[in-house]
Amino acid sequence: MKFISTEEAPAAIGPYSQAVEANGFIYTSGQIALTPEGVMAADDVENQTHQVMKNLFYVLEAGGAHFNDVIKTTIYLADMNDFEKVNAIYAHYFGPHKPVRSTVAVKTLPKNALVEIDCIALAGADYTF
Repeated sequence: MKFISTEEAPAAIGPYSQAVEANGFIYTSGQIALTPEGVMAADDVENQTHQVMKNLFYVLEAGGAHFNDVIKTTIYLADMNDFEKVNAIYAHYFGPHKPVRSTVAVKTLPKNALVEIDCIALAGADYTF
């Protein structure tokens, strides 16, 4: 098991790692819209989603992976009415690559974030489309 960390994404706000590589897979912790300095990036779901995707990008990059290597994501929404907005931004970052995904509504998220996303990626695969 290899722990993955980068200063390009916010540090964990609890007793967990940004990501772990194990048996050829990278498992990221859920990312919310904190900047690398630990400040909430915005108070609207669109800008929060962009920050979440940037955080995931940098965590994956630190592990040698990219969005094209992602096989599964989970999106947690504070309000399911934000689904379409988040979906459009998510699609922009993944492009033609379409990993399997679950999207769930939750009562609250850490720091009262509006969206949180985690993923599982193939380590070192670097698939392109």
